Amino acid sequence: MFDHLIVGAGFAGSVLAERLATQLGRRVLLCDKRPHVGGNAYDHYDDHGLLVHKYGPHIFHTESPKIFRYLSEFTSWRPYEHRVLASVDDKLLPFPINVDTVNKLYGLHMSPEEMEGYFKRIAEPIQHARTSEDAVVGKIGRDLYEKFFRNYTRKQWGLDPSQLDAAVAARVPARANRDDRYFTDEFQAMPLHGYTRMFERMLDHKNITVALNADYRDVMREVSFKEMIYTGPVDSFFDCRFGKLPYRSIDFKFETHDREFFQPAAVVNYPNEHAYTRITEFKYLTGQSHRKTSVVYEYPTAEGDPYYPVPRPENAELYRRYKALADATPDVRFVGRLATYKYYNMDQVVGQALAVFEQIRGASALGPDDARAA
Repeated sequence: MFDHLIVGAGFAGSVLAERLATQLGRRVLLCDKRPHVGGNAYDHYDDHGLLVHKYGPHIFHTESPKIFRYLSEFTSWRPYEHRVLASVDDKLLPFPINVDTVNKLYGLHMSPEEMEGYFKRIAEPIQHARTSEDAVVGKIGRDLYEKFFRNYTRKQWGLDPSQLDAAVAARVPARANRDDRYFTDEFQAMPLHGYTRMFERMLDHKNITVALNADYRDVMREVSFKEMIYTGPVDSFFDCRFGKLPYRSIDFKFETHDREFFQPAAVVNYPNEHAYTRITEFKYLTGQSHRKTSVVYEYPTAEGDPYYPVPRPENAELYRRYKALADATPDVRFVGRLATYKYYNMDQVVGQALAVFEQIRGASALGPDDARAA
């Protein structure tokens, strides 16, 4: 008899397995349909000995000392600040857009102080930004929107920015300074020996049993448990009763090159006619020294593993129907990006999992009747 069956060995499931096992002494069965732990953050050494991220680049960053301290129990860190270039008008320009981006693009010589006024002049007046197009043109005007955002968004989401919620574009700022870092969080680093090693250490406990290549429905027929924690797609859990929730997926094309580096930055975005959205070179992320280098091209698609919930009002309404079912399902907790149909960064998933653990710990401190009432 297990205390918990946890479905999915990504961040949400692994953090909860570790906390429940080590802090409450619970017996946990953690299962995943894939042949590895780590979820989409899984990394491995390829046939050339290069450390690569199987499901695209995962860059850790957070403003939370608590989350950083927690993960530091399982890994040392390599300091890393992520930088991205965008291929626009035959130039490689810093992205997010900053002073140097605009100056190099248009042959200008503006200072940061002048940049503030420039953005105000070119921005289109939008009283209430409802869509991603509104959010961008209302900040930086039409031309920069067309060059950096529109085609990239159409490839990434299969929709025009005018059809997407404003929150999609709000994730990427425009800066009136020369800060060329993609993220500005206080804590920015990469696991020194990779994400997979971190997960393996997190799950190395006598109370945790890991079952890989395992469908949870099959597992449920073979073992007994008291409570389930589910981190998979919420619509799949309910057999798509109300229809499938839309997701975007990605086809990854890996290449190895017999040279030290392939491109001048970790990531180069292609907001243009190319079918791919970006190219990532892993040695920038890992700091690995190797005579060869590995890159991955990303081709967004509507089919495949679910990666990105599509932020549109009709999809949010469909999710609310599934959430009502989830809330009414006894002895199952729904945690993580897929189970709550929300785009979370890695640190946000860790934070959510830690919060759910505190809920479970709080309930365990109550008597059975009080716990049910709570």
